[in-house]
Amino acid sequence: MGKSTIRIGLLGMGTVGTGVVRLLTAHRADLERKAGAKLELARVAVKDASKPRDVDLPKGMITEDAVSVLRDPSIDLIVELIGGLMPARMYVMEAIKAKKHIVTANKALLAEHWAEIVGAARANGVEVYFEGAVGGGIPIIQSLSEGLAANRIEAIFGIVNGTSNYILTRMDKDGKTFPEALKEAQKKGYAEADPALDVGGGDAAHKLTVLTSLAFETTVPFASVHVEGIEDLTPQDFVWAREEFGYVVKLLAIAKQEEGKLEVRVHPALLPETHLLADVDGAYNAIYVVGDAVGATMFYGLGAGQMPTASAVVSDILYVARSIAYDVAGRAGWGPFGDIPHTPVNLPVRPMEELTCRYYLRLSAMDQPGVLSAIAKILADHRVSIAAVVQKERSKGDKVPVVILTYEALEKDMQEARRQIESLPAVKGKIVLLRVERGE
Repeated sequence: MGKSTIRIGLLGMGTVGTGVVRLLTAHRADLERKAGAKLELARVAVKDASKPRDVDLPKGMITEDAVSVLRDPSIDLIVELIGGLMPARMYVMEAIKAKKHIVTANKALLAEHWAEIVGAARANGVEVYFEGAVGGGIPIIQSLSEGLAANRIEAIFGIVNGTSNYILTRMDKDGKTFPEALKEAQKKGYAEADPALDVGGGDAAHKLTVLTSLAFETTVPFASVHVEGIEDLTPQDFVWAREEFGYVVKLLAIAKQEEGKLEVRVHPALLPETHLLADVDGAYNAIYVVGDAVGATMFYGLGAGQMPTASAVVSDILYVARSIAYDVAGRAGWGPFGDIPHTPVNLPVRPMEELTCRYYLRLSAMDQPGVLSAIAKILADHRVSIAAVVQKERSKGDKVPVVILTYEALEKDMQEARRQIESLPAVKGKIVLLRVERGE
């Protein structure tokens, strides 16, 4: 028989941690009924215990000594909401070795130490739940591990960073430049003072690594994920993509399995304006999952924020508490890791140079005879066929914006052609290259 009282240790009480405490307090009766046990917040470890809090906790519950919480033998479950790699990794691994179950929202930790955490959890018979790590309040982790368990996942397309999606939406709808849209996002609290992890694609790459490792039952080395950001985009790219070709521009997190290899990549891409993901605007997230049996499904909602993420974390607490109460916690086949073999087959990640897709190129060239023919020759020499060319009127001086849409080509060939085109004396500045995705 399991336990009638589940004691919880919370590491970190920032924005999300405060939301977790609020939900545990406000919904206590319902949560305990669903768990089949009493839920007791036993200890809370914070960096500065003297800092004012938005919620009241009993005297003596808050401590600055996280290790004492991890080593408290009466605590059954550790909720890690510190974020980052250290000291979070040290705390999580110590908790697992002490046979305490884990709930975390730490996508960076999971992405970069997936195999270590899965192995330790299995070896020590504990559960690790992480719904809050991807998509805020969107229940994508449970959906992949349970709701879609009958499927072999074929592809994932995700808009999983609300900051970037908000910026791209303002560039698309309002014609704002990237710096203008970023400044607005920071003013509204969607972007950090240092937004590099969001706009550079790193945050989305962490989330995609977690989704891919779970969905395809493998370990994806984070370093193998191809990552590009949105900093080089201009409002004109959105106008030309939509008006000339019928596409929208989104920062996509993409995972596919084909012929025993994975594609795992994050980059801005053109997506048909008829696709379900095309209308995901603002700070919202959406994950489009294709299964062999169910077909296409989409999960949509707020991808960040105090209460949406706290909702996911408390949902995980409930899952773990229920399994402890009914004495099934940590048994094989239970929890998000349940379907992953003890010795998973690690699928190789296909190098980007082997990717085949269509491309959008935007460049600035001098308005003089022979430029377009020289560009076309370089593309042809590299087996890249042109589907459409749009030459705009002069923007500044003698330079003319040129937009090219290609047919399918090999990434290796496209990148080499790009380099040669950029070296032409008549081509000025960097070529913006975007991949075109069908999203299926």
